[in-house]
Amino acid sequence: MTAVIGVGAVLWACDWWIDHAALPYTTDRVDAVPPADVALVLGTAPRVAGQRRNLYFEYRLDAAAELQKAGKVKFLLVSGDNRYRDYDEPTAMRDGLIARGVPADAIYRDFAGIRTLDSVLRARDVFAQTRYVVVSQGFHNHRAIWLARQNGIEAYGFDARDVSFDAAPQVWVRQYLSAGRAVYDVLAGSTANHGGPRIEIGSVPPN
Repeated sequence: MTAVIGVGAVLWACDWWIDHAALPYTTDRVDAVPPADVALVLGTAPRVAGQRRNLYFEYRLDAAAELQKAGKVKFLLVSGDNRYRDYDEPTAMRDGLIARGVPADAIYRDFAGIRTLDSVLRARDVFAQTRYVVVSQGFHNHRAIWLARQNGIEAYGFDARDVSFDAAPQVWVRQYLSAGRAVYDVLAGSTANHGGPRIEIGSVPPN
């Protein structure tokens, strides 16, 4: 029991550190977002158990479309998992953004955003962005911004509408585990799982 309490305390401390370090760089007001060329939209499954809509997915796309239409960013980089033939988060995100009125030529896809760290680092190393706005729910934005800034990237966050604890309790539990992993990744100097040819957003057509 003592060991469990100790691990819990460490995870809580990691989450607290990340939240407080990233908080000055995030906002849920579109007018307060610093302008940038690109917004990095973090991926998640479009549907969850029972094939019902994933509100995290829907609210992130709502926020990303709002940001682009407000002229705060020129391009959206949608980054998610595409490890399996019948599972493609980035394409689902692009389709959802187009349905929300975002031009197709303003959307780039990162098919290897398997983890938050991958998305953050690949935005820099593959898509040539050293300054960008991250779009996700607040707790996720904090972790992404912290990881980005720990790796020398000037990242800001636009917080999408959140989802209640009752609707997704497992996400809140996973948040603390992910915070611990994020701190470990920084201390260990972890890198993205996949590289790839350079795709300079705005200089080459969207993929």
